[in-house]
Amino acid sequence: MDMEFLETSMPFLLRGLSTTAAITAISVAIGFNLGLGLALMRLSENRFLAGFAKYYSLVFRGTPLLVQLFLFYYGLGQIGFIKNNAITWWVISDGVRCAVMAMALNTAAYTSEILRGGLLSIPAGLKEAAKAAGMSPFLRFRRIEFPLAIRQALPAYGNELILVVKGTSLASTITVLEITGYAKRLMSQTFAIFEVFALAGAIYLVINLALVMLIRLLEAHLMRHEAR
Repeated sequence: MDMEFLETSMPFLLRGLSTTAAITAISVAIGFNLGLGLALMRLSENRFLAGFAKYYSLVFRGTPLLVQLFLFYYGLGQIGFIKNNAITWWVISDGVRCAVMAMALNTAAYTSEILRGGLLSIPAGLKEAAKAAGMSPFLRFRRIEFPLAIRQALPAYGNELILVVKGTSLASTITVLEITGYAKRLMSQTFAIFEVFALAGAIYLVINLALVMLIRLLEAHLMRHEAR
């Protein structure tokens, strides 16, 4: 790979960086909040809520993300009431919005299992002590259960964030021009398959290494009291 090719190719590939970052950020923001809700539903004594969350997780974790993307982008448009509704059609008529929706729903399923594990790891004695101190369920969750669950779940959730970043590459299959989308376009122009995708892989690697460092810093911050 000569320097001239690198100098011309890298800026072209980096055009998709903002789209990759946007899909990742929005998907994670929606998926985390939805996943937290699903985790609480799984732990609920209401059988309907617990059952819904369980089968939601089973469906989205048991099917490939690529299939989900195709169903959202190509499949939903075939349903009459979705196609004829202005709001739903606005969502599914754009590749980026379909990618965000599919990835958010997908990561929500994994996030719900990660957070559920974190919530289950909290000692029952802490919950009983907070309850005996007169804390309301919401206050108990906000001050004790949620912070402890996040601390326990962060390493696993960090892995999920990395998978989301890598999963954005599948958005190129539904016409989204993110990093991989631009890599495909550059490949068709130069026919330098190895060089182009090696550069694209290097960009993803740098993104994920930066993400790993941020997660480790956050983990060290949350565990600072135990380290002393």
